[in-house]
Amino acid sequence: MTVSNHGDVDLAADDDSRRVVIVTYPGVLGLDVVGPLEVFAMANRFGADPRYQISVVSTTGGMITATSGLAFATERATSHVDSIDTVMAAGGYQISQAIGDPDLVGWLRGAADSARRVTSVCTGALLLAEAGLLDGRRATTHWTVGQILAQRYPSVRVEPDQVYIRDGHVWTSGGVTAGMDLALALVEHDHGPELALASARELVMFVHRPGGFPQISAQLAVNRPLRAPLREILALIAEHPDADLSVPALACRCAMSVRTFSRAFRRETGTTPALFVQATRVEAAKRLIQTSDTSFEDVARTCGFGTVETMHRAFQRVAGTTPGRFRPGRHQAG
Repeated sequence: MTVSNHGDVDLAADDDSRRVVIVTYPGVLGLDVVGPLEVFAMANRFGADPRYQISVVSTTGGMITATSGLAFATERATSHVDSIDTVMAAGGYQISQAIGDPDLVGWLRGAADSARRVTSVCTGALLLAEAGLLDGRRATTHWTVGQILAQRYPSVRVEPDQVYIRDGHVWTSGGVTAGMDLALALVEHDHGPELALASARELVMFVHRPGGFPQISAQLAVNRPLRAPLREILALIAEHPDADLSVPALACRCAMSVRTFSRAFRRETGTTPALFVQATRVEAAKRLIQTSDTSFEDVARTCGFGTVETMHRAFQRVAGTTPGRFRPGRHQAG
């Protein structure tokens, strides 16, 4: 990489590296930039070959301030984009101003023409859509703006309840930390699961949330209880889906009657114990199906369903589909 006297960046990458260019603008969300950057940097530390050569760019170059107040230096990208491997458009609360910047959108469109793959984090999907890069493709974004993406760009097939989606050479991810999941998926795609696992362990991350995993987990979808015993029950359900999670058993753990427990649980979480247990078990089963070759019989036992038939019915109620849909590259009925 060479920098001219005007601060422009020649994006020529070394022959033995993969150039990752993270596209930013004033008001970007800092974690959308720093999170994926640290994943790629960690992969380099654990021996990525070829290494990732990371640039954070903007149309103006110089210091960019994120909405949190974090300021970081960016390089000013020129039209020399032939050597870019991966373009990543970051999201932020000022995305409406970003998509209204013709220089930014035009540069992104040109960079995407020659890049091996194009990606986005969070609301960065709106930038890709504005540049016409999501036309006719499946895509995701932060769960709060999925409807906006669908309405503004009707040619995009929006699936908002996904951590990330790959459609050909275009990858989009959900809200904020999902960008790290996306970066891990890219590392795994480039270098295999062992490097992704080593990087995730060092970053103390889940390895990695599968693409079809919901952005909002069962734990986050409910209100946090005020009472400590009920908070402990939520943790128990999440950590031990195979345990006896019947209402009488849970009530006993809280030293409450069944009636008192059921009322308190619903009042403080906004849902019933049975519905929460079912959603948590389906979530655990989806994760296991997506990340392993575990048989459906073993998944059903491990996640507390007992039988495949019971698991199948729970998936239909919660996810509106069968367990087999979540096994990558397979079409089992579940």
